Amino acid sequence: MEITFLGTSSAVPSTKRNHPSIALKAFGEIMLFDCGESTQRQLAYAKISPMKISKIFISHFHGDHILGLPGLIQSMGFRGREEPLDIYGPKGLNSLKNAILNLGYCLIEFPINFHEIDTGTVLETDEYLINCIKTKHNVTNLAYSIEEVKKPRFLRKKAIELGVPVGPLFGKLHKGEEVEVNGKTINPEDVLGNPRDGKKISYSGDTTPCVEMIEIAKNSDILIHESTYILEDQDKAIQNAHSTSHDAASIAKEAGVDKLILTHISTRYTDDELLLKQAKEVFNNSYLANDFMKVEL
Repeated sequence: MEITFLGTSSAVPSTKRNHPSIALKAFGEIMLFDCGESTQRQLAYAKISPMKISKIFISHFHGDHILGLPGLIQSMGFRGREEPLDIYGPKGLNSLKNAILNLGYCLIEFPINFHEIDTGTVLETDEYLINCIKTKHNVTNLAYSIEEVKKPRFLRKKAIELGVPVGPLFGKLHKGEEVEVNGKTINPEDVLGNPRDGKKISYSGDTTPCVEMIEIAKNSDILIHESTYILEDQDKAIQNAHSTSHDAASIAKEAGVDKLILTHISTRYTDDELLLKQAKEVFNNSYLANDFMKVEL
């Protein structure tokens, strides 16, 4: 699993920080979380092909999180994309569909599936589980968690003791299928250990600190949390329904995460290291995201 921060600014971009977007390479896919203006150019700099993006998850409909969508989709069409693209977001996404697809003159001939989602499970495959939850912002915002599904450990020695020959039957049992050996049925639970926890990443979108964020981030390996303000601007954070880095660190601590990465940084601060300093005072394993920073799990 590899995370690439394509944009780490808040509402206004700067020469160092673009509008919000995060690319996740995992499970043989590339998924995008939010798509601010100029995301497709950031993808080019990061050497990530937009043609390989399978899914886009939108946290909310403020412009800094969605205005890169029309250009990105049109470029995909121009380059001859044929594979379907799935876009997920809060209720209201379908009302934006025509605006996204019909801005300017363009030809889009590949399938695009728009999915309006609410709190709960968004996707569940054999390899991963994606959940979302509504948090507290001045518009509907969805925070997401992406969790790797780990198969139980295969007890090879136990399987051999039960007479299962080394080979394809091992794979069937590991997939949860029963097999027959010399007229005897061997069940998967006979040769599988306890379930294992996979890696988990959580992303806040824009939010003021809330219990919902603690809930979805619980036990994450990485929490990516907005950190628009320093502690001295707490009143602005409350007024605009955002978080300070101190708030983000408190969420990380309460949720029992392993690592906190701060993003959505306001351009008002020439010294953004203060954001990191204030977070570390609460949660030491905190890091400040920058455009094109990569994190591997």
